[in-house]
Amino acid sequence: SFIAFLLIVLTYGVFYFMMPQSVSESNAPTDFSLQKALQHIRIIAEKPHYLGSENHPEVAQYVAAEMRKMGLEPSFQEGFTLSDGGNLAKPKNVMARIKGTSNGEALLLLAHYDSAPHSHSHGASDDGSGVATVLEGVRAFLSTKTKPTNDIILLFTDSEEFGLNGASLFVNQHPWAKDVGLAVNFEARGSAGPSYMLMETNEGNSAMVNAFAEANPRFPVSNSLMYSIYKMLPNDTDLTVFREQGKIQGYNFAFIDDHFNYHTAQDNFAHVSPTTIAHQGTYLMALLSHFAQANLSQLDHQDDQVYFNTPFQFWHYPFAWIWPLLALAIFVFLGLIYVGHKKKLLYFSEIWKGFLPLLGAMFTAGGGTFLLWQLTLWFYPEYSEILQGFTYNGHSYIYAFVIFSVATSFYMYKKWTTKKTVMSHAIAPLFLWILINIAIAIHLKGASFLIIPVFGSLGMLAYYVIKKEIHAYFNLLMAIPSLVIIVPFIQMFPIGLGLKILFGSAVLTVLCFSLLLPLFEAFLEKKRWIFLFVLVSLGFYIDAHWNADFEEGKAKPNSLLYVVDADEKKAYWVTYDKELDTWTQSYVGLQPKSAAELNKKTISSKYNSGFTFMAEAEEKALEKSTIDILKDSIVGEKRFMKIRIAPNRTISRYDVYANEKMVFHNFKANGVAADQQEGTK
Repeated sequence: SFIAFLLIVLTYGVFYFMMPQSVSESNAPTDFSLQKALQHIRIIAEKPHYLGSENHPEVAQYVAAEMRKMGLEPSFQEGFTLSDGGNLAKPKNVMARIKGTSNGEALLLLAHYDSAPHSHSHGASDDGSGVATVLEGVRAFLSTKTKPTNDIILLFTDSEEFGLNGASLFVNQHPWAKDVGLAVNFEARGSAGPSYMLMETNEGNSAMVNAFAEANPRFPVSNSLMYSIYKMLPNDTDLTVFREQGKIQGYNFAFIDDHFNYHTAQDNFAHVSPTTIAHQGTYLMALLSHFAQANLSQLDHQDDQVYFNTPFQFWHYPFAWIWPLLALAIFVFLGLIYVGHKKKLLYFSEIWKGFLPLLGAMFTAGGGTFLLWQLTLWFYPEYSEILQGFTYNGHSYIYAFVIFSVATSFYMYKKWTTKKTVMSHAIAPLFLWILINIAIAIHLKGASFLIIPVFGSLGMLAYYVIKKEIHAYFNLLMAIPSLVIIVPFIQMFPIGLGLKILFGSAVLTVLCFSLLLPLFEAFLEKKRWIFLFVLVSLGFYIDAHWNADFEEGKAKPNSLLYVVDADEKKAYWVTYDKELDTWTQSYVGLQPKSAAELNKKTISSKYNSGFTFMAEAEEKALEKSTIDILKDSIVGEKRFMKIRIAPNRTISRYDVYANEKMVFHNFKANGVAADQQEGTK
């Protein structure tokens, strides 16, 4: 039907208009040039360039040279830092400063130029994209000949991948840090997709939200729930250091799709998405133009706001509206039930029956998706090697299980609901959504924008109660809040949190379907819709199967480490892999030993994975470090030690382990104290 066609078009448009899709290159020097930005990435990502690598200083010099081409005077900051995670490094930051017309607080543009170590990552997206965005955006801004009110600091940090050391070095040791009023950081946790704005604030977010809205970027993608999700991920950024150690707040901009390329050898130029870089550019040009002139001293605020985006628009309102909006929804909900019952349009006996298809669809779709995904993992055990949790064919799995959930919803409502009872059965999902919003208002205020789709569904119910009929096109209009607010989360959750969360997307799909039940009234009597959705779901699942194999550009992640126990004078080949292939077996053997004991002594994993298998290896002639105890004394209940560890070969990292029950009162390395150490532990 035409309604179904329009619904598909609207849903497609929600995703299509999240970011620039077609990029036409402008010849105007004042415009952000995608081609120039991509050329920066191509050069930066030519080789791996982590701290200590051969190409690392070349990238630093390239960045400095590009700033000189703009007429800036780059400078370097180098020194030791000891992160609060115990990581000692000697980063070398690259920076420059554009002088403004006032002596107010400065705007900081931030990205890190080092690539991830130990994975042969070329650092194209993470974070060559951020470096390129800042370089090209500042070039375009300077071409306008606009004199900024505020100083603009360009900071390209080093050793972000080791432990945010470059950011710590700047925040704690550089005199410019005290001038910064706002930081804008460009990052990546994938290699494609829309760029999300993730705000980090010291206190309330109200002033920061208002300022972002005033900057008016063309393709805003953000909401106040995202930061909560971001904090669930095993990631921090340089901006976290600025907020925690420098009390400097700001905005992160990062993209997360094609997460399987993150921190792998496939983070190279070939996997960079041009439209994603263009999206980053739209953010920078809008924010740079605005904050170069804005008063940056007025961005602190005690109050918070709820915020969310729709295509081309950023919406926000104060937390003070949460309970009044919720109370209004409850009042309208109860009022419509009362009037509908009096008019004999709604039947209490059927209202309670409305929970049967709703709960049946939720448990069938959610439980079925969970079990089918577990079966899929059993059939494809190699998926477990992709530690990020998102497979190369992950989008096909999302579409398969989401469409399966839609088919389940159609089936359950066809089984239990008729045209006469559809509006009575629409009460149950409204009631559940109101309960969800009450819980949100108490425990997760940032997600309170989810009350907006409830008002859309209440509009459908109100039309029915007043007009005594269901109007398909009016209901389609009222469905738009659900499509633009709820539907993007269905895809974003498994992309950001991994396919293990697919069952959550299935449940959310049912919740969204049930909220729009009056819109689907015309389809419930037709079996062909169930058949169609089952067929399409199966098609996507088959597509995922045909694309399940690893190939060039979609490589199977492997890990292999050479570990030497100098005390025992033994060496081992060790892997994190659970499913061994011929390559890893050539090192650890066909019947390798368990590596559980080594997990107690060696490098921890970001994804909380441990060594799995090992085999004894030939001991190489590696010079071990010289360890001298220079001081060891006990005064009262404290032990004072001074230890010198001197490497006898080229190294780029030390990991020092101690019993977790030990309390350090004054820990220093190379003369620097651990970040945020206050002399108590």
